[in-house]
Amino acid sequence: MLTVSLHKIVIKAPIGLYPEEWTRDNTFETDVDVWLPDAQPWPFADYSLIHKAVTEVFARPAQLLETLVQGIHTDVKTLFPDAHKIRVAVRKMHPPLSGEVGYSQVCYEG
Repeated sequence: MLTVSLHKIVIKAPIGLYPEEWTRDNTFETDVDVWLPDAQPWPFADYSLIHKAVTEVFARPAQLLETLVQGIHTDVKTLFPDAHKIRVAVRKMHPPLSGEVGYSQVCYEG
């Protein structure tokens, strides 16, 4: 099985649960892994399509990391319908919480 990955895709977007987050950009990191079946010829996944899918999902209105993860997973599955598994992780860097927090993360694998 071949795995194609694109990690640490950095996007700045006004996404968040609280109204003050909608007026300023938050920084997000996204990881996407796509597991492809063995095939002849060797399987191929254009990771520029993965990057485009991620940026398009972040351009849509959203408040929750779960919404972003679901949208990215759905769009990548559409691009690669034969994939055995797709893993998507979205991290919000330095979420606005009391104290110092590196990131919050939501991950889906399926």
